[in-house]
Amino acid sequence: MSPPRYSLLSSLGKGGMGEVWLADDAQLGRKVTIKFMVETLEHDATARERLQREARSAAALDHPYVYKIYETAEVDGRTGIVMEHVDGETLQALLARGPFPPRRALEIAEGLDAAHTRRLVHRDLKPANVMLTDGHVKVMDFGLAKIAAGAAIT
Repeated sequence: MSPPRYSLLSSLGKGGMGEVWLADDAQLGRKVTIKFMVETLEHDATARERLQREARSAAALDHPYVYKIYETAEVDGRTGIVMEHVDGETLQALLARGPFPPRRALEIAEGLDAAHTRRLVHRDLKPANVMLTDGHVKVMDFGLAKIAAGAAIT
């Protein structure tokens, strides 16, 4: 039996519906972030479908200002969304120190425009769901996204 691909390292946060962990991807030698449903929703079919829909929706977006989805996977007996680990700080933390560069606002708008072009509406955009790295922004957490009628995302 081979060792598990993903090893959970530390909790990055927990909300009402999900919890996010920093993990090690042993197969590719990189850090990843894994989002799980909170344990109370693990066996809820509607919540599991919502998690799958979030993964499909965000995975359909290929844009530098939107976080990347790698896969859904079973990790420690739980289903999670495996995504790129964005090393940086939230827009919320940056705004607490003062204004931020206008080009960052344009990057956020560009990431959202990519989603809207695919007929995907975020519906939970807030400073805590935008990460800022040394290079640019990443719009995160499409968990409440709405897919418009006629969209190509399945």
